[in-house]
Amino acid sequence: VQLQASGGGLVQAGDSLRLSCTASGRSFSSYPMGWFRQAPGKEREFVAVINRNGVSEKYADSVRGRFTISRDNTKSTVYLQMDELKPADTAVYSCATTPRFHSSTFYTPSDPGDYGYWGQGTQVTVSS
Repeated sequence: VQLQASGGGLVQAGDSLRLSCTASGRSFSSYPMGWFRQAPGKEREFVAVINRNGVSEKYADSVRGRFTISRDNTKSTVYLQMDELKPADTAVYSCATTPRFHSSTFYTPSDPGDYGYWGQGTQVTVSS
């Protein structure tokens, strides 16, 4: 499984960015997709996850109401629309997916330990 993230950049506080992550190597629509981020000197933290058919989402409290995760299974791509960006959102953002099929359609894990495949990350920098 390969995950390729893109869309990061340098923006000002209040601006928007949309990250994309395209997957290959297996059936994209059978697995949830998550976004995580890691700021310098901090641990990796959960940002958002979407279930395999796109009807169930979960967000970290810090981004709820500002970020929106979505997916297009016909393009094997997951998106993270980030609005009202803050300097505290500065981090490397990575997409990830789980290693095994889960029986629940609405499976939306937020623990990084539940994920087995990770993209290379894309830098998001928000200036004040």
